[in-house]
Amino acid sequence: MNLRKFHRKAAPILFIPLLLTALTGVAYRIGRSWFGLSDEFGEFMMMLHEGRFLGKPIVPAYVLLVGLGLLGIMVSGISLMKRRKDPIQQNAVKLNGRKLHQIMAPIAFLPFGISALTGVAYRLGKAWFGLSADQAAILLKIHQGSYLGSALRPIYVLLVGLSLVIMLATGIQMSGVFRKRRVRAS
Repeated sequence: MNLRKFHRKAAPILFIPLLLTALTGVAYRIGRSWFGLSDEFGEFMMMLHEGRFLGKPIVPAYVLLVGLGLLGIMVSGISLMKRRKDPIQQNAVKLNGRKLHQIMAPIAFLPFGISALTGVAYRLGKAWFGLSADQAAILLKIHQGSYLGSALRPIYVLLVGLSLVIMLATGIQMSGVFRKRRVRAS
């Protein structure tokens, strides 16, 4: 299996679901923690975050696919960095999207992995495996960074979400999806 090909094909497919997940997760946590936004706002953000708009029976599968997709592009991306022959042009001073993507990937790897695994385990545990409220609460606390305390939890969520948005933006820019195609003269 060609990891580069997998990474380049899977990332654009996951772009919108991951962007939606990142933005709504941050909006929920920041909105509720810093701005005291309503329960209705929070419920709406979670409806988008978990894909409840697709229908209740689909939510666990959606969360599983998005979570596994994120883990897949993370693993394939990190493996691509290890295989890279030339160091990221260490002498070059200019920071471009590709270089930012390559710098952020190993930094964000652990928080993304923890967030994806605990988010998926929380949703599947409740929906498919009958986790008790206490068991599910542990997973949600890890997913949200609640172990850091109420002051740092929103900052953690903001940093993880912002990192994901940056990785998505730089990755989609590198993919060439938005490049204009040249028309060949026949």
